[in-house]
Amino acid sequence: MTRPDAYSRWVDPAPLEVERPHLPWWTLLPRKLLLTASPIILMAVVTTVVAFLARRVGRYPLFLIGAVVLVGLGVGSSWWAPVTLLTALAVLGGLWVWRHLDSFTRTVVRQVRSEWRRAVVYAWPWRRVMLFTELTKHTGHAQRRVHYPLLRRVRADGWRDRVSVTLLHGQCASTYAVHAQELANSFGARSCRVRVDKPRRIWLDLIHTDPLATPLPVPVLAEPGTAVDLARVVIGRTETGRPWVLRLLGRHILVAGVSDAGKSSVMWAVLRALAPWIHAGLVQVFGVDPKGGMELGRAPRLFQTLVCTNGGEAVELLEHVATLTRHRAEALRQQGTRKWSPTSGQPFVLLIIDELADVIAYQPDTGLRKRANAALQSILSQGRAPGVCVIGQIQDPRKQVIDCRHLFPIKIAMRLDEPEQVDMVLGQGVRERGAAAQEISEDTPGVAWAKLDGRRDPDRARAFHTTDADLDELSAYVVAGHRAALRPFTGRQAA
Repeated sequence: MTRPDAYSRWVDPAPLEVERPHLPWWTLLPRKLLLTASPIILMAVVTTVVAFLARRVGRYPLFLIGAVVLVGLGVGSSWWAPVTLLTALAVLGGLWVWRHLDSFTRTVVRQVRSEWRRAVVYAWPWRRVMLFTELTKHTGHAQRRVHYPLLRRVRADGWRDRVSVTLLHGQCASTYAVHAQELANSFGARSCRVRVDKPRRIWLDLIHTDPLATPLPVPVLAEPGTAVDLARVVIGRTETGRPWVLRLLGRHILVAGVSDAGKSSVMWAVLRALAPWIHAGLVQVFGVDPKGGMELGRAPRLFQTLVCTNGGEAVELLEHVATLTRHRAEALRQQGTRKWSPTSGQPFVLLIIDELADVIAYQPDTGLRKRANAALQSILSQGRAPGVCVIGQIQDPRKQVIDCRHLFPIKIAMRLDEPEQVDMVLGQGVRERGAAAQEISEDTPGVAWAKLDGRRDPDRARAFHTTDADLDELSAYVVAGHRAALRPFTGRQAA
């Protein structure tokens, strides 16, 4: 039986266990040494404070400088001074908006938005987000010291926020690409892309809205005789608002995408941009449409020769262009020139192949298939210098379907079915840098990711939307003043 006084027995509590504070090492130095080094310590403290204030002013110049000026006027004179200043700024800002809205938005609104979003959206939860997404590093005793990536700059463009981050040692861009969706959710964005800026520095592009959601109307046709720059053919607009430019001179272009992804929008936009030179005979267009002319046949008068099958006529046309390429190269060599130019006396040649796989892979006749592949590879490998450009469109980008993808310096990926297909079209690693062509909406045909050989980052853009009425206008423009009808290809045309 337990004694009644057993519960009243005094028990000595355990000693209080707390972590000993870690003081700076220099606080443990002798007092005389501290007094001797006090000027140096004071200078270091002042430098640290000044650097801290300079960083804050650099990150929030409008808010901090404006607040200091207003408070200084209020304290130095009267509170009517800042009120008068704010009223004058509001009037000047209204006049600026009225006269030059774009420059006001670019200069003032973007800066105010950037400072606000940096302070509220990113700086406040930054450490918590980095910790929860496991993008921190731990060192010290029992791994208690936490190192965080440095948030450097924020630039708010309205539809996206560009966040500059300094990486920790042992991190790279792919480390953040793995956590891209987690970062997007943490900061309230639709998606996040990772771009390399320089060693140990990246950009996080946090996307909020899609600036390419609305179709782009085609531009007005240029006047006949207008010069065309084959190195800068405008076919649409990028998501940053700049013109989407393709280089046809010395390049071949591969366009990949599923059905109804808008592959033909790139082709029609190119032909519309070349219309003045097609009208003048300075550009000759050859076309192959294995689908019976369902696509290219909508404007047949744009083409010097158009074949609407994938049989013998299509192969003969490819061989004709291959022979033409070799003859032009020989003529340029005899002239002593290395590359084609508008002054060479020969027209620029554009070969458009719709559904490329039907010609070089799905052709049931083995002999025709081998001839088509040989002719196409000859054009792709030799045609860039003699002024011959190939635009190939394909739905299935697998290597067993098209094994000459490396001969297309410009690759365009429209909506695709699988993430692996993005790598097949644009190259390895491009999808990790944001080129998610498999996520393009079905409601935005013509939106694509474009990758140019030699450039690390791809561009997201949308081609002009060409309607049937636009094609009728383009056909009438090209054939105006010309009486010759479209000639059927016989396979015996001179090279």
